[in-house]
Amino acid sequence: MAFHQDYLGVEQPAIGQLIRELRQTLKLTQEKFAAQLGVSFPTINRWENGHATPSPLALRQIELLLNQLVESPDGALRECSQAIQGKYLPSRKLKA
Repeated sequence: MAFHQDYLGVEQPAIGQLIRELRQTLKLTQEKFAAQLGVSFPTINRWENGHATPSPLALRQIELLLNQLVESPDGALRECSQAIQGKYLPSRKLKA
């Protein structure tokens, strides 16, 4: 989808994989991750399975969450978030 290319530089189905890896890094269920982003469980499920695309607001929240993890004092979280960034957003510099 063109929006993803312009916003995060990640296209479907990669955006679903990014969301799944981010959620698993945080050790959250789809339900808890949905609550954190302010969306429903089925929405997270559809994103992860490539059946729907996140809204611009949701993409911004995901980006902010990645930025927070990159700055995390928890070394393991920081390392995992940097790996996600490198895998899905190699040309995008998140705050370090």
